Amino acid sequence: MKSIRIKSVLCVALAASSLCAGAQNVLSDFPVADSDSLNLASEETVQVAYRKVNKNDLLGGVSSVNVEELLKKNNFTYSLDNMQSMVNGWNGNSLWGMDSYLVLVDGVPRDANNVMPSEIKDITFLKGASAVVLYGSRAAKGVIYITTKRGQVGDTRVDVRANTGFHVPISYPKYLGAAEYMTLYNEARVNDGMDPLYSATDIYNHGSGINPYRYPDVNLYSDEYLKKSYNESDVTAEISGGSEKARFYTNVNLYNIGSLVKVGEAQKDRTTRFSVRGNIDVDLGKYVKTYVNANATFYDGRGARGSFWNAAATLRPNRISPLIPIDYVMQNNTDAWNLINNSSHLIDGKYLLGGTQVDQTNEIANLYAAGVNTYTSRQYQFDMGVDIDLSMVLKGLSFQTRYAIDYATTYNRYYNDTYATYEPQWANVNGVDQIVGLTKYGDDVHDGIQNINDSWNRQTMAFSAQLNYQTKVADAHNISAMLIAAGYQQGESAVYHKTSNVNLGLQVDYDYLNKYYLSFGGALVHSARLPEGKRNAFSPSLTLGWRLSKESFFEDSSILDDLMLTASGSILNTDLGIDSYYMYQTTYDQANGAWWGWADGNQSHATEARRGSNTDLSFIQRKEISVGLRGSLWKKLLTFDASFFKNSLEGMLVQPSNSFPNYFVSYWPESTLLPYVNYNNSTRTGFDLALNFNKKVQDVDINLGVNAMYYTNENTKVDELYEDQYRYRKGTPTDGIWGLQTDGFYTSEEEILNSGITSSYNGELKPGDLKYIDQNGDNIIDEKDEIYLGERYGWQGSPLTLGLNLTLKWKNFTLFAQGTGYFGGSAFASGDYYWVFGDKKYSEVVRGRWTPGTSATATYPRLTTQTDNHNYRNSDFWLYSTNQFKLSRLQLTYDLPQQWLRGSFVHSLSVYAYASNLLTISKEREKLELNTGTTPQSRYYNIGFKIGF
Repeated sequence: MKSIRIKSVLCVALAASSLCAGAQNVLSDFPVADSDSLNLASEETVQVAYRKVNKNDLLGGVSSVNVEELLKKNNFTYSLDNMQSMVNGWNGNSLWGMDSYLVLVDGVPRDANNVMPSEIKDITFLKGASAVVLYGSRAAKGVIYITTKRGQVGDTRVDVRANTGFHVPISYPKYLGAAEYMTLYNEARVNDGMDPLYSATDIYNHGSGINPYRYPDVNLYSDEYLKKSYNESDVTAEISGGSEKARFYTNVNLYNIGSLVKVGEAQKDRTTRFSVRGNIDVDLGKYVKTYVNANATFYDGRGARGSFWNAAATLRPNRISPLIPIDYVMQNNTDAWNLINNSSHLIDGKYLLGGTQVDQTNEIANLYAAGVNTYTSRQYQFDMGVDIDLSMVLKGLSFQTRYAIDYATTYNRYYNDTYATYEPQWANVNGVDQIVGLTKYGDDVHDGIQNINDSWNRQTMAFSAQLNYQTKVADAHNISAMLIAAGYQQGESAVYHKTSNVNLGLQVDYDYLNKYYLSFGGALVHSARLPEGKRNAFSPSLTLGWRLSKESFFEDSSILDDLMLTASGSILNTDLGIDSYYMYQTTYDQANGAWWGWADGNQSHATEARRGSNTDLSFIQRKEISVGLRGSLWKKLLTFDASFFKNSLEGMLVQPSNSFPNYFVSYWPESTLLPYVNYNNSTRTGFDLALNFNKKVQDVDINLGVNAMYYTNENTKVDELYEDQYRYRKGTPTDGIWGLQTDGFYTSEEEILNSGITSSYNGELKPGDLKYIDQNGDNIIDEKDEIYLGERYGWQGSPLTLGLNLTLKWKNFTLFAQGTGYFGGSAFASGDYYWVFGDKKYSEVVRGRWTPGTSATATYPRLTTQTDNHNYRNSDFWLYSTNQFKLSRLQLTYDLPQQWLRGSFVHSLSVYAYASNLLTISKEREKLELNTGTTPQSRYYNIGFKIGF
């Protein structure tokens, strides 16, 4: 069935291409048209909200990347990959530090990962409030607009690009071997007042390797389980062409990536992506143009069941031998050999699946015998539009409309196979280790029933219609206006209410001699998430521009080519942050755990209130002022684009427990009558900067781009009430790091006793525990002692993001380099790799543990087998800086000279090689490059070519 579907899509795409190629002759009398907008200037244009504008007339808060040109020197496979090194204002996570953004592909809300770079013409980053106001409520925190390629007038052209390369892991977690683990686990038990668990002989046997099956020392990150590298390959074919009447474009892509694990079914793990994107632009006469876009994407993944990477991070090295060699089984043990002969899973004819009565889990056994999970995803996208020139009614008047409908679905299929594991009984017979008995647990069962799980689907519908007016008065006054009605709706499985965005927009632009600019944008937005009477609001935005370079005092400058100053002010109303519907209404639940008893012995459930009502709940507002400066110097030797912004989010929702009497909340049964209200506020202040240097030095063309963004954020209003001033969040960063402040370790029982300190987290304190500062002097360490530690997480991106791109072109060779720096962020070293207690696996960090003999040099708390909530909490002890600079891409491209190709059917040929994620420069490089519980980070080495026919 899958092959039939793929063939069908290919046939449709090729048929569309053939149809359009034929249409060149049939429709040869129609004029040239652009389906995206009417009456565009011949200069380079940039896609902004519902229109394209001359790049010279952009009014700030907008950055763009020409992906089609970028791919000629930088091959990449994810649409937003390392874009922070190419544009200012985007840090890889957010636009201007906001906490979300909307992705539009050809004007329709879609996923950025479902459009390949080879399909993209350009990407526009709409950062400023003035740039996104027309898109309404759901776009209030920024928009990334991806424009796909379209056919051009000319003969049919075919371009083929192919790549293949290998991912090579950068680093693996460093866990202790069996002998060291057992030794330190004994130490942890002694610290807890218990006897050691492992004898010296046991430790020696596990560490010596004399019999790794009887005395295992399992390392799932070893070559026994992992490949040195794994492959990623893709091939793309682009077919385009057409006449002045009809143009077409088709992109067919096949992508495949493998797996690092090499045992069992996991060695066949892979993800395959097949997609076809096509579009047709047709002029139906002098005044009417139409277009159709379509895309189909098929994802198919295959993975062995189980969780190998989780096991690699949690399975203690001495716990189990995943495989049991049958060669060790005594030949005269009939019962054992009967079990062997009746097993459905005799691996390579040599091994049984290991297991113990204490712990039957065996992720390696899952890879061999638990079956395979097949992941399936299908995405279908369709949109069409009509552009009508209404100049016969009024010169400069036009109308556009667009409709889109998308479907996406995913699900997993698997068989719920079970398998038997075996516990061997070992003995030393005549000086040789032998298995003298086997105990079987579980059964080998394949019931043949296919299970469907994690089924999900989404439907998106979008519509827009707009009237455009454009005129020029006295060759000096340029006036344009748009009236827009637009909306979209996304429905998702298991989500009752659809996500909707509906708005009416008005845009009026004026400029005088391309020197003085005035732009007004406004949108009437609607949200059904709010109570009646509060569901509509108007969002205005005003922008002014001044091209200083056209003033007389700059006209004769030999340095300045162009200089544009812009300023804008906006108030955007949004329901982003209003997470669900009916948050303005009172809700009740019937408690499952709370019962009321009566004298007659009857009992009944308690009814609990979850919130009170608030019919005044309203939109959250983004209020913003921004200033931009853009220009070029010395005949475009240096170009620059800078923006300063200050915005606030006001009226964020909270249930304000400190603004209502305490009897609005009860704790038995748990109940609250607190309503959601618009209360909390926060601000963001920052700037972004783009510099581009272009110079030819002898035969070398040099282009250097520098992009930077820095921002701060602050809680300006918070519902809070504390006894101690230091606990207030107001005035601190919204992504500020809070935790306990440490002062070394407790070194003796006497010190603990003299301090008078107790911990609410972990009962009795012991030497080797972290010593926290008692901020409020109550002699109890608890959450009241948490303070702002002076650092930021950088949840929406590091405070300072720096991007560099360098292009060196010599003759037919092009060298491209890309790097990104992240500065000002911090994180906690947490998780099971760093926070080791109880029966967890030990990593190398515990080697610096506190002991009585290392109290002066210890870098880690004492070991314990108990649950430890005292040492392993957010505190400055675990804090580290995430400052880093990455050399993210290096590519060398060679374009064959055109004279070599003359007379052949090949129009162009390029070959290239590149490497990704090459280098990280950081004091904390080892932490930053480490993944635990998931696939390791890797460097990628690729070779590829592009050929045009």
